[in-house]
Amino acid sequence: MTAYVSAFELFSIGVGPSSSHTVGPMRAARDFADRLRAGGTLERVARVSCVLYGSLGATGIGHGTPDAIVAGLADLAPETVDPAAVRERWSGWQDGDTLELAGSHPVMFVRKDITFEPFTRLPGHPNAMTLSARDAAGALLASDTYYSIGGGFIRREGEDAHAHDHVYPIQYRSADTLLTLAGELGLSIAGIARLNEESRRSRAEVDAQLDAIWSAMTGCIDAGLHATGLLPGLLQVRRRAGAIREQLEGEAGTGTALPGDWLGTFALAVNEENASGGRVVTAPTNGAAGILPAVARYWAEFVCDADDPREGMREFLLTATALGSLFKANASISGAEGGCQAEVGSACAMAAGGLTAVMGGTPQQVENAAEIAMEHHLGLTCDPVGGLVQIPCIERNAIAASTAVTAARLALRGDGSHYVSLDTVVETMRQTGIDMSTKYKETSEGGLAVNVVEC
Repeated sequence: MTAYVSAFELFSIGVGPSSSHTVGPMRAARDFADRLRAGGTLERVARVSCVLYGSLGATGIGHGTPDAIVAGLADLAPETVDPAAVRERWSGWQDGDTLELAGSHPVMFVRKDITFEPFTRLPGHPNAMTLSARDAAGALLASDTYYSIGGGFIRREGEDAHAHDHVYPIQYRSADTLLTLAGELGLSIAGIARLNEESRRSRAEVDAQLDAIWSAMTGCIDAGLHATGLLPGLLQVRRRAGAIREQLEGEAGTGTALPGDWLGTFALAVNEENASGGRVVTAPTNGAAGILPAVARYWAEFVCDADDPREGMREFLLTATALGSLFKANASISGAEGGCQAEVGSACAMAAGGLTAVMGGTPQQVENAAEIAMEHHLGLTCDPVGGLVQIPCIERNAIAASTAVTAARLALRGDGSHYVSLDTVVETMRQTGIDMSTKYKETSEGGLAVNVVEC
């Protein structure tokens, strides 16, 4: 069984503020409604309900989870929905209104049909939710438990987790094997990823979809750079990316502004858009969505000497995909499962590896850069203040983007040989996530979340 996950699954276009708490639950609710329709029971449904467990129950309101569930039940998909159609879908619901289940069947729905059980943790994953459908007499028609396992990926209880896996031509389960294959085949890490992608799509289709991912990423940066005002939620956090952009543009040609200033601003822009519930690309999650786009844009604007950076951007994304797949398969990309090291740490490693590749690094240097980036995020906790993906999440992406660039520079100054392997760091991250208290895994029960006054 390979670790490889397609770039078009790892980088999915969706909505903020969270891939595991917004995108995943929306997909689960939509899948539940689709299953009711496919099973022929949709027309008999009179009520639907949902119970949110563990981290979904603890921080779901701040992450917009109930809004996403109502949107998914109504057959809205995160890839195509207008983000404005998701906001306040539940929080602004008028009890007594009818919900168009699966987009076509009206059922009665009240806000209390979604309940929260933050102290109940199901064994399958900390992010769990159970959806149920009943007929007019109250008899149970269907009930399914879903796990939102990070990055917008979901798993339904009882379903074979690998039932729909594609068999890729180049299989690897470790970074060591990936490097061996690169040497034997005479390919870059991006080249291996490309061959896997082209086993499912033509080269033209792969390129077009990679370009679409980058277009969505850079579009998110631009949106954030030109937005002002306060982010939603109790904290009333003020957007900063737009104001910093104006400062940097005003300093152009003076020598005061440095490329690194733009790097952090790009990351802030993405995560402010994410926090507002805007259009964002999982990279590999929403909470860490600013790091990779910021580093890629930094390379495109300040380092790349090609007239058209698209070919390099494809290499960047494919390299990051091959690396990100290792974190997802062998550890976790879920903050609720592994803490913020699983999200920001993984994203930083992916960005460092991608940057090293487009700057001419060997596969060994790419692996080294990813290892450096991940090693220095080990133990990082996920403690969002107020259950919102704002403090410390937004600034943390900017800092991690800088770390990714530093990791790439260090790796490029060496020959790829180093003491600690990427595989060792991934396993260490997995073990650290297991040992970490649940207070520090996206529950807002510890760390900054309990030491910062929210109002």
